[in-house]
Amino acid sequence: MILNKMDYDSGSISMPKNYKLGYLEQHINFTKDTVVGETCLALPKDEKDEKWKVEKILSGLGFSSSDMLKNPMSFSGGYKIRINLAKVLLSSADMLMLDEPNNYLDIVAIRWLSSFLHSWKGELMLITHDRNFMDSVVTHCAAIHRTKARKIEGGTQKLYEQIEKEEEIYEKTRGNVEKKRKQTELFIRRFRAKARLAGMVQSRIKSLEKQKSFDELTKIENLDFSFFGLDFHAAKMLGVHNLTFGYTKDNPLISKLSFDVLKRDRICIIGKNGKGKSTLLKLIAERLMPCDGAIKKHPDLKMAYFVQSDSANLNPQNTVYEEILSTDNKCLPQRARNIAGSVMFGGDDALKKIGILSGGEKSRVLLGKILANPCHLLLLDEPTNHLDMESCESLIDAINEFRGSVIMVTHNEEILRKVAAQLIIFDRDSTSIFEGTYQEFLDKRGWEDEGSKLNTKFSQKSHDAKSKDEIKKLRAKIIREKSRILNPLEEKVRTIEKNIFAKEKEFNSNTEKLIAAAVGGNVSFLSESAKLNKILKSEIETLYTEFAFSVDNLEQESERFRKMIEKIEGNV
Repeated sequence: MILNKMDYDSGSISMPKNYKLGYLEQHINFTKDTVVGETCLALPKDEKDEKWKVEKILSGLGFSSSDMLKNPMSFSGGYKIRINLAKVLLSSADMLMLDEPNNYLDIVAIRWLSSFLHSWKGELMLITHDRNFMDSVVTHCAAIHRTKARKIEGGTQKLYEQIEKEEEIYEKTRGNVEKKRKQTELFIRRFRAKARLAGMVQSRIKSLEKQKSFDELTKIENLDFSFFGLDFHAAKMLGVHNLTFGYTKDNPLISKLSFDVLKRDRICIIGKNGKGKSTLLKLIAERLMPCDGAIKKHPDLKMAYFVQSDSANLNPQNTVYEEILSTDNKCLPQRARNIAGSVMFGGDDALKKIGILSGGEKSRVLLGKILANPCHLLLLDEPTNHLDMESCESLIDAINEFRGSVIMVTHNEEILRKVAAQLIIFDRDSTSIFEGTYQEFLDKRGWEDEGSKLNTKFSQKSHDAKSKDEIKKLRAKIIREKSRILNPLEEKVRTIEKNIFAKEKEFNSNTEKLIAAAVGGNVSFLSESAKLNKILKSEIETLYTEFAFSVDNLEQESERFRKMIEKIEGNV
């Protein structure tokens, strides 16, 4: 709608005159016979001779010097989209509009793009399901939640926390309103026939008619599952010994690679596209045979293998339920139904035919088949490609809770930081093993292409970095100031919360007394009690307003100090 490619029902979209939007196109329309020539078309008129800018952007997106001289139509679909992305980044746009730009990028290119966008001088509007990537470049987050759009300053964590807090307050308010409604309805039913209380009954009826209704929040469907792990009684699941493989003899992708997979291992395979990551999983899954070396598996080992391309093997005539049920002959019908629900095919959706599903839906069916397949070892090849942010979080939880071992190919740094305990790295034209976490890899070794870049976001020292002692002193000073500012604010929030609970308790108690007085015919107490309830209601509403303001103030100050600490730590 912002790009004027779709009509909207009401409202307006306005922008400054001559304000230029740069949009990542998904369709291909190349007119030049080299990548660099095609990309140069995007340069503004006054920069037509600055070819070096084009080469710098293309290099960051993974094109080698020889690639730049090739015909752009000779590349795969993903690299063609990269050319379009390069053209957008080179345009003289005031605002970049990027719809999932990292879909076709490997981890090195994603990190480069993150760095580029972080230093982008104009505005940026970004859609992505990669939480780490989003948090690394944005100043604000916008969410479409329950059909309403809202925007806040800060990252995804703050956004989710605020939504959760607001819904908690909403449900609490709804519960109080519903309780009060039932009490009022009970009062009306009991005393409707009593003439002397007719005025009070009519007052309650009118009050009910005016009362704002609060609908119960509907459950939001997200991926929510757990892998079915089998107990493994040996220490070692499999061993890879001097593994060598290449699709041509003179160009091996993997050479003399050796490693073991033990119980509860979490191994992530990382590197640029086309270097052999998925090939390694295929070798372990026995879909390819090694040119040399061996993969020795424990005789009892059961593996489950997830790869997007397997969606082509799904039976288009089966329903989702039937496809999951057919995975394992021990899978019971109810379990197949439960699994279908856990991958967001609840109710009648489980009866959809495979043939009518989208690519993302078929990917969820493949995950469902993995869930129905009890195993010791999970092989996962880019399982997050079609998952939204919340589903990625569910996948991380499921992997961490799985009692077997996991070998996974991923470009998602959020998953790498939360899952990986060991890495197989395709970098520097070789394959190597790194014993440690992803952050330890970045700190101790890092990517070859980032070796000469001074980028504090990727744990590299800048020229003007302060000494460690200065950093410690400055950090301690900020933390002291943080405590001085935040402690009173936190105490104020706690105090208001206590007051709300106390006032609500008094209100409910007084309401019960009011009903008892009405039953007993104590008219004088009824009048006094009603006045007190009115005062209490007003006080509670004032406290809720003050509570919301205080919480916002506390969050803003917390975020300010978080950014200050993050900034100085980036200089270490």
